[in-house]
Amino acid sequence: MTTPVVDIWGPAAPGARAEISAAPAPHDEWELPGGKAWVFYSPLNRRQLIRPVILSDGFAGGPSSLDRLWAGLEENGDYRFVSELHAAGRDVIILGYDDRAASITANADTVIDCICRALSERVGRSKLVVGGFSMGGLVTRYALAKMELDPALPDQRTSLYLSYDTPHRGAWLPVSLQAFTHFAADNWGEVPLVGEKLRQFSALLNSPAARQMARWHLEKASGTVKEAPERVEFLQELEELGSWPRSVRKIGVANGVDTGNGNGIKPDVTAVRADGETLVDTWLKTQAIGDQEVARLQKKGGEAVSVRTSGLPDIDGAPGGLFTAPSEQGDPGSFGLVALLGRLLGNTVDPDVITTSCFIPAISALAVGDISDPKALYQPITPDSSELDAFVAAGRNEGHTTMTEELGAWIVNEIVASS
Repeated sequence: MTTPVVDIWGPAAPGARAEISAAPAPHDEWELPGGKAWVFYSPLNRRQLIRPVILSDGFAGGPSSLDRLWAGLEENGDYRFVSELHAAGRDVIILGYDDRAASITANADTVIDCICRALSERVGRSKLVVGGFSMGGLVTRYALAKMELDPALPDQRTSLYLSYDTPHRGAWLPVSLQAFTHFAADNWGEVPLVGEKLRQFSALLNSPAARQMARWHLEKASGTVKEAPERVEFLQELEELGSWPRSVRKIGVANGVDTGNGNGIKPDVTAVRADGETLVDTWLKTQAIGDQEVARLQKKGGEAVSVRTSGLPDIDGAPGGLFTAPSEQGDPGSFGLVALLGRLLGNTVDPDVITTSCFIPAISALAVGDISDPKALYQPITPDSSELDAFVAAGRNEGHTTMTEELGAWIVNEIVASS
């Protein structure tokens, strides 16, 4: 299993994780308000910034890690994305954030600062390529659109925008997963060691970025499932900016297929069940259409909490990038995370866990349709249906932000062709 570019759970991930090699020292490092950029010049350009490509990190817990990003971009076992860009004479600027869970609009200001710095240091007149992975594609999309319309900002001088498995139409965080995380943090948040992890996960799912990105949000276990006000406000702001940067070519890729074929996860089946020292007959189900009880949560000695949804699609099995597909690197998946936390709380977990689920539906990554529409989720995607100028979907439903030759080589070819 390859290493994803975006490490979603970040430092909050419990359990052992495979060590990764340290990234090479960048040729330059830019301290930016709200983040940092690591500059790697192409060997063809003799340590001058001539044809810059800015690549943004995405949503996760904590600050960006160059080592993690480099592992996903270069040491993923399939395609050396940075090396291929260098071979094409492109200088790579990897952009990270102090807080990857901060609001999209706040981190977009860091993107703008990075673009301005790149333009000031660029030798010659080559236009920029700007984009990002996962939510990084939304952050850069917003930043470029803002630079076009705000007269107080300089011209972004960008020819190509790219997104890599970006939730243009929203991301899917299973409601049952959100409910369990908040429930566990409320009941065991002060328990030594595991309590800190529970609080981190609950805070991450309630962070500004998660509220803006998730199509459906649940603030607490007993709360109401809805589109968060922060998301509604963000979408309104994006629409006021024209929704997309209009002076650039827009391309994107999806880690899911465009054929409409799902990942095989069936709706309304038990994904994980735990019982033991702290939990009583606690279970989570995969999402189904219509009215459904998606989770039963019960602390030993307490009352059971029923979590219900209504009007949601059968989205866990939809084609798209998988939610942190379980890997040798220690990623627990989505429902797999619940199983892991259940064990850490002293419970026995049924062995037949459905560990992962769809995270970024293919129609979201390719800016097609509405992910709340169950028919749209499973329909083939045609070239003329996307708001992107060009796109490519993966040949299989694979881990979110997995770098593959199939997707990476297509992007490199598009970058070369755009100059």
